[in-house]
Amino acid sequence: MNSSTSPAFNDWRTSSYCGTNGECVKVAAADGRVAIGDSKGAGMLIVTEADYENLLSRIKKGMV
Repeated sequence: MNSSTSPAFNDWRTSSYCGTNGECVKVAAADGRVAIGDSKGAGMLIVTEADYENLLSRIKKGMV
């Protein structure tokens, strides 16, 4: 995905389960997609909102 078609992910939220060492997961949504990233700026994974909801559901069920 190039920058001309990438949504602007500006409103990042950080997980409430961050460790004391600052290693946290952060997420932001824009244009029907969700970006999942590392708080240390190591990159991001962009998925659809439906895929993100499916991932959260599987995590909550202990499937991941």
